[in-house]
Amino acid sequence: AAAPWSILAITFTNKAANELKERLVTKLGDQARDVWAMTFHSACCRILRREIDRLGYSKSFTIYDSADSERVIKDIIKEMDLDDKTFPAKYVLAIISKEKDMLNTPDDLVDRAETINDFKLLTIGRIYQKYQKRLQENDALDFDDIILKTVLILRDFKDVRNYYQQKFKYVLVDEYQDTNHLQYLLTSLLAGGYENVCVVGDDDQSIYRFRGATIENILSFEKQYPSAKVVR
Repeated sequence: AAAPWSILAITFTNKAANELKERLVTKLGDQARDVWAMTFHSACCRILRREIDRLGYSKSFTIYDSADSERVIKDIIKEMDLDDKTFPAKYVLAIISKEKDMLNTPDDLVDRAETINDFKLLTIGRIYQKYQKRLQENDALDFDDIILKTVLILRDFKDVRNYYQQKFKYVLVDEYQDTNHLQYLLTSLLAGGYENVCVVGDDDQSIYRFRGATIENILSFEKQYPSAKVVR
């Protein structure tokens, strides 16, 4: 039998995570509480509260919701004397979010915009630079950072990666068709130890494409794990 604390079961919404926990408690009793059954963001927060000082944040970092992030962006747009009709905060944040999903730093975006000579993108790159600096000064992470910083720590610090890969002998991900690139990287990094990974999903059902979900993750799963068994 698998030890409950060696299992990570990830899903998308708090509602689904709570239902998962309730079903586990019904079946297993108290030891079910040792299973990490939670959303991507909750699992990453738990890892970050332990490890984030490696990236220069304190373990008591603040999490900004979308309203907080928008407020910071609006302040920066004002400070830069930009027109908020040309650069609406929501639009700028959506581009920053896409860049974070692809692991692109503010400097990466600025360099790319300069290379293709795109003035509007360059301005957004400069906003992104100021935005990240402001977040770091405030010891704060936005929603995308929660997964991004976890991926960076697991990727760049071998001891942390080894610890979690040894800890989680079994990694389960629900609604895998709704994962974006960062969530895909996170799953790969965590499951890289034992490769006991189980994903559940339906390639006809992706609802988060507007948030960067890539159906490619579920379609190429068998390529990534050639010994995977498919249950239809």
